[in-house]
Amino acid sequence: RRVASALRFLKRARVSMLAATTTPSRSMLRAPTLRALLRRPAASVASGTSPSSSVFPASFAGTGRGGSRFRFRCAAASEGGGRSVTTVDFDAKKPPGRGQQMIDLQPVKGTRDFPPDEMRTRTWLFQHFRDVAASFGFEEWDAPVLEPEALFTRKAGEEITTQLYNFADKAERRVALRPELTPSFARLILQQGKALAMPAKWFAIGQCWRYERMTRGRRREHYQWNMDIVGVSGVEAEAELLSAITTFFKKVGVTEKDVGIKVSSRKVLQAVLNKFHVPPENFANVCVVVDKIEKLQRETIVDELAGLGLARDAIEGILGAMEIRDIDTLEKLLGPDSDAVADLKTLFEQAKAYGYYDWLVFDASVVRGLAYYTGIVFEGFDRNGELRAICGGGRYDKLLGALGGAEQPMVGFGFGDAVIMELLNDKGLVPETLKVGNVDDLVFPMSASLRNQAIEIAQKLRNSGRSVDLVLENDKKAKWVFKRAERIGAKRVVLLGEKEWENGLVRVKDLETREETDVTPEQLC
Repeated sequence: RRVASALRFLKRARVSMLAATTTPSRSMLRAPTLRALLRRPAASVASGTSPSSSVFPASFAGTGRGGSRFRFRCAAASEGGGRSVTTVDFDAKKPPGRGQQMIDLQPVKGTRDFPPDEMRTRTWLFQHFRDVAASFGFEEWDAPVLEPEALFTRKAGEEITTQLYNFADKAERRVALRPELTPSFARLILQQGKALAMPAKWFAIGQCWRYERMTRGRRREHYQWNMDIVGVSGVEAEAELLSAITTFFKKVGVTEKDVGIKVSSRKVLQAVLNKFHVPPENFANVCVVVDKIEKLQRETIVDELAGLGLARDAIEGILGAMEIRDIDTLEKLLGPDSDAVADLKTLFEQAKAYGYYDWLVFDASVVRGLAYYTGIVFEGFDRNGELRAICGGGRYDKLLGALGGAEQPMVGFGFGDAVIMELLNDKGLVPETLKVGNVDDLVFPMSASLRNQAIEIAQKLRNSGRSVDLVLENDKKAKWVFKRAERIGAKRVVLLGEKEWENGLVRVKDLETREETDVTPEQLC
């Protein structure tokens, strides 16, 4: 039945199936074998009678139009029974994609694509990062996104160890996609050794990966802007970095009414733990729990601290201290000789000199979740409370020692691209000009005979420093050209018409003023 159906289709369509891959010539259609095949009654095959080899050869080959080869084979049911098969086998290849399943067009969950319209916005944001860092005298660095896993291994309980994209490579080395930039920065600093001039002020913009639960502003990959200072032990380094952060906010239109920066010190929590005789080895784990105070219910925090072996009075003392919101109250708790109080007072005094005092908020509960912080810590936050932390950082004087090197005073911050873009979009602060390209000129030869002249003009404009798009097709109309100019954000359209060119001129249309003028090619630049 399948063979009969196929032959009826061939008889009706004649050679339409062959034409799907190659068009047969008239001589092919006149071939006796093919004519006999197409005219053969379907019943003779459906009945199980084997067609004669003179009518249904094992294969029929011919030459299609343009010399392309094709092959047609047909096998009917044998007298002994069995499945009938009809096969059409053409030497010519099928059109691309025919018979293939479409691949998944979405990026891996938690990751992003950056087509040109999105890339323009990313480039704009990154340029602000770079401009601010350069204005503070920082130098840019970079490192591989793939690092040894041991570089990111922390004490048990630190959340980041459960979020690593880690695996063994083909040489069975344990590696990981970096979840943050600071350990890579520390590795490079150790690599420099004594050749590194102090203080070192470096910045980077790099991609980071964490397998974590996704929420608004939190993805499994993001780009992060880091600025770090090595070799300065005083809070002057923290004050400088906080100035860089607030400078960036101002440049993109964010004010202190939109964003604040919570500031505290790890030394505050350390002093409280010492007061209640909590063992030093519990400090890092307590920091991880305290870092969740704003995310979890109080009862949950109490249970987690109790799970670390802390007594009830120590738990109450810790939670009470973490509720302090002014430095004077903190001084009463820790005493006037507290290093934490002295550092915080100095920092807030310098914030007045820098001009960002109103951005700062003292919040004793800010400890940051990573184990390597040792002193001042800070965290940018959305004052409306709709977004997670915008940026964060602090002092980490012991990180180099943990990696096997000599300890150095170090301080820095990380600033992700995802949350700040959520904020900028909410506030309507992303420039409208980023919605289109930024091209100076679109050059359009109105005749194919002027193609070479258009190329010369486009090159001359490019050499003068202008951004130029050249229409490459010869069949485009003026209407299409002006639509493209609007789409790519061109400021001018340069038209080469035969009449104007004979007079040594080209026509220029200014797309901002809508004025048209005829000028010589020399006047274009």
